[in-house]
Amino acid sequence: MIGVYATLGIFLIWASRRPEAHLSLIWFTFWSSLVHGIIMGTQAIIDPAERGHLIGDVAALFIAVVLLGWLTPRERFTKTTDKEDSKTAVKRLNS
Repeated sequence: MIGVYATLGIFLIWASRRPEAHLSLIWFTFWSSLVHGIIMGTQAIIDPAERGHLIGDVAALFIAVVLLGWLTPRERFTKTTDKEDSKTAVKRLNS
């Protein structure tokens, strides 16, 4: 599991350079971390042997979810002017 999170972390660092171009990766991380945190939290509440995860792992996942949700831009492309078409806007974003 640590290999998956290390790889995801590398790609998120890469995506942070141009987050508007990598929204699907960022939102995938948001939703998968939220679901993983809910599942781990539920298991930690049900199984007393897993309660330690509430303080460490589950809390870290929810902090990551809050930060990603707060910092992620909401629009994929910048708004275009009347004279600028969408292809020009995409070229501008890719340069």
